[in-house]
Amino acid sequence: MSLTQPKLHDTDIQRIIGWILRVGVILSMLVVFIGGCVYLYRHGAETVHYKEFIGVPGFVHSASGIWHGILTFRGRAIIQAGIVLLIATPVVRVIFSAIGFALERDWLYTVITLVVLVIIAASALTGHAG
Repeated sequence: MSLTQPKLHDTDIQRIIGWILRVGVILSMLVVFIGGCVYLYRHGAETVHYKEFIGVPGFVHSASGIWHGILTFRGRAIIQAGIVLLIATPVVRVIFSAIGFALERDWLYTVITLVVLVIIAASALTGHAG
C-alpha cells in the first residue's frame, strides 16, 4: 500500500482559480444587488436635491463602519461590502496561485506571485500604484 499524496496538476489549479473568480464575482454581484434593493426600499421615495452634492456617508469608509452598517441593515454599507468583495476576488486568486505554485514546488513562480501580492498589498495600504 502506497501512502503518496495525489499529484496536483496545472489543470486542477486553473480549474480552482476559475471557480474562485466565478464565485467571487457572483457573490459580490448578489451582495450589491441585495444592498441596492435595501437602499431603494428605504430611500426610494425620497426627493433628490441636485443643488448641493452630498457624498457617501462616512461610515462606508472603514471596515468597522461597513460591518456596523451591514448589521444595522443599511443599503449603502451592503453595497460597499459587495464592492470590497469584488476587489478582494483577484487578490484571493493571487494568494491561491502562490499556494498552487508552492505545492507544485515551482519556486520561481511562487516568488514572483508573492512579489505581486506584496505590490498589491502595498498599493492598497498606501494608496500609491506599484
